[in-house]
Amino acid sequence: MNVTLMFYESQDDFAARTDPARQQEYLAGWTHYVHALREAGIVVFGSGLFAPETAATMKRRGGEMVVQDGPFPETKEQLGGIFVLDVPDLDTALEWAARGPVDTVEVRQNIPALK
Repeated sequence: MNVTLMFYESQDDFAARTDPARQQEYLAGWTHYVHALREAGIVVFGSGLFAPETAATMKRRGGEMVVQDGPFPETKEQLGGIFVLDVPDLDTALEWAARGPVDTVEVRQNIPALK
């Protein structure tokens, strides 16, 4: 089964990505995790995302799609990246999610592609 792990990060986590004093420690956690996933042979796709301030959100208002720059301000954590994994069951997906270097990971089973 394919599942998507969605990794949520705080403003501080996003800042650590580019802070010379914290970047190495931040990246070390991800490097170890990504290496373990790839060694397990379960990665279908994975990618980190740029910081939330680079985002644009499309919202339908009065039947028209309107662009709203940036994330919603009341949100404390933002989506920082995803991995799509091919695992035998939900328990395995949850085990991999728990190993991630962040505090919040959402796990969802993917809808199979139509044939």
